[in-house]
Amino acid sequence: MSQSWKTHHYTFTVRKEHIDSYGHVNNATYLQLFEEARWAMIEANGYGFKKIHELKIGPIILEIHIKFIKEILLGQIIQVESQMTSYSGKVGEMLQQMKSEKGVVLCSATMKFGLFDLQKRKLIEPTSKWLEGIGELNSPA
Repeated sequence: MSQSWKTHHYTFTVRKEHIDSYGHVNNATYLQLFEEARWAMIEANGYGFKKIHELKIGPIILEIHIKFIKEILLGQIIQVESQMTSYSGKVGEMLQQMKSEKGVVLCSATMKFGLFDLQKRKLIEPTSKWLEGIGELNSPA
């Protein structure tokens, strides 16, 4: 069965603490904002902080590639779209895009990640609950 995925939308307004001395969002802050959007996604899909600590398995980032396309400025309303692009074996790939109110892509990030067993300290195969948590539409949970 091929995988299909929900797109999750997370909206925020750029605050002064996001801004650097050049007057736009600081490069390191993009990582924080993308992470907020990922947490919002898994929380909305029933696999948040509480579930991770209950099951003792959770996500771990393996690689991130970010492309800064246009400046993001103080007060802008930004929507982050997060969607899985693939999951093969123990490694998943997700695309996240920060978009303006008009839908213009301002920044994109592609990341590889896995499901980490907190007790065994190693990557494991994704569970059906985890696949639901990251938005799989046809998960057999």
